[in-house]
Amino acid sequence: VDLNEITMNLVPFPRLHYLIPAMTPLYGLQDSALPPRRLDQAFSDAFSRDCQLIKADPKHGMYLACALMLRGKVNISDIRTNIERLRPSLKFVHWNQEGWKTGLCSTPPINQPYSLLTLANNTCFTQSLDTIGQRFQKLYRRKAHIHHYTKVDGMDMSLFETGYESLNSLVAEYRSLESSSVAAAETVLQRLKIC
Repeated sequence: VDLNEITMNLVPFPRLHYLIPAMTPLYGLQDSALPPRRLDQAFSDAFSRDCQLIKADPKHGMYLACALMLRGKVNISDIRTNIERLRPSLKFVHWNQEGWKTGLCSTPPINQPYSLLTLANNTCFTQSLDTIGQRFQKLYRRKAHIHHYTKVDGMDMSLFETGYESLNSLVAEYRSLESSSVAAAETVLQRLKIC
């Protein structure tokens, strides 16, 4: 699987290009002798908060797209079965219900029969962006460390404000996708209602 192809398929809008990685099994080299887990458990773990490589909970967000990259002796039918098993519990945007990209490498990882890397474009990333914005505001209000950028690098103070506004507009775009998808789902349910 070509990484350029993955990012092209996972990014529906140019600004919404932040991918959330998850890996299972998650272990260090000293823990490589862990007992192997079942494949269906590995799929469930990849979408849980515990195996995310950033502090995010994808169950509280909406998926724009998702890539699954597996290593080891895994059949395509097992991948499809697990996708169908997980599909009802994962919220995808209404215009991309089939937003899955899969890749398979037959070489297993060291001391494990398989591993799964998940790259997801998910709206739960807004929580991380909100945290970054709040931390920036705390430092910016006190003018902490700004002299490093204005005196040494020659940046203008307006660039800080522009960056903060850009961050807020990015959060607003992710949130608008989430709310528009919920509204579209309600519209579809109302249309299917028999009177």
